[in-house]
Amino acid sequence: MPELPEVETVRRGLADHIADRRIVAVEVLHPRSTRRHLGGGVDMAGRLIGVRITDVHRRGKYLWIDLDDGTAPFPLVVHLGMSGQMLISRSGAPDHIHLRIRVTLDDGNELRFVDQRTFGGWHVDEYTAQVGPTSARLPESIAHIAPDPFDPEFDAARVVSVIRSRHTEIKRALLDQTVISGVGNIYADEALWRSRIHGCRLTDGLSRAKLTELIAAVTAVMGEALSVGGTSFDSLYVNVNGQSGYFERSLNAYGREGQPCRRCGAIMRREQFMNRSSYYCPRCQRREPARPRKQSGPRRVVAAAPIDGGTPREGSTQRP
Repeated sequence: MPELPEVETVRRGLADHIADRRIVAVEVLHPRSTRRHLGGGVDMAGRLIGVRITDVHRRGKYLWIDLDDGTAPFPLVVHLGMSGQMLISRSGAPDHIHLRIRVTLDDGNELRFVDQRTFGGWHVDEYTAQVGPTSARLPESIAHIAPDPFDPEFDAARVVSVIRSRHTEIKRALLDQTVISGVGNIYADEALWRSRIHGCRLTDGLSRAKLTELIAAVTAVMGEALSVGGTSFDSLYVNVNGQSGYFERSLNAYGREGQPCRRCGAIMRREQFMNRSSYYCPRCQRREPARPRKQSGPRRVVAAAPIDGGTPREGSTQRP
């Protein structure tokens, strides 16, 4: 599914096109796209018609659109799933083959939710109480999601402490959205490669300094991906204008099985992890930390008793 850089790229595009627009019509074309909304597609459409869009927010991989119906603000939560796309089109333009929801805006544009695999969806939610002094109010359904590295509430030292308190594989911890959000398979592999850590290393066996380096690598690699619109391996991820991201060209680990490591030249490998593929360098990212070789001690000289029970032979030695 799209990870933080891809979802943030979509959020920025939506904010530019739909903020301060009013919704004039809603058409739900596939029931799975509103299965998380308790009242179903008809109820959701009724809740959205006539409301004003005020802003678009993101936490981790989740989007929500701030709406105002004139009485109380409420959020529309968007989960892109594996293949969800939020596209801006002119009214009357040909429909996309996997179009699931169409929202007509008062400027003649349409916000279209296209989702080939129908794992994503929309639902109207309610806000929790404000979480922190600088954070936006969160929808109740995603309040358990941890801050991501670009959130004003993100505390890298706290994340390191939480990870060190656990006994699990480090890649599993990176993918846990209640620990640090926004990281998926691609950017976990990239950050682990940069930090020279194998994804199966145990969290409580890594030093605080090494974990701090890893979190910095997570932040850096996602920031670099965001600057070029994210990572597109196929047409399932595009921005609101239908354009692909270009970070695939800069990947050092993900998808590079059988190719030489760009750091040491060893052949990159792939293995299964949590029903996903993990890519790593067997030389740079060892499963266990390198240990110093033990120094063999001096041989101990002892006297070996002769078979006949006589005097020991001078100069005999025996290994301890």
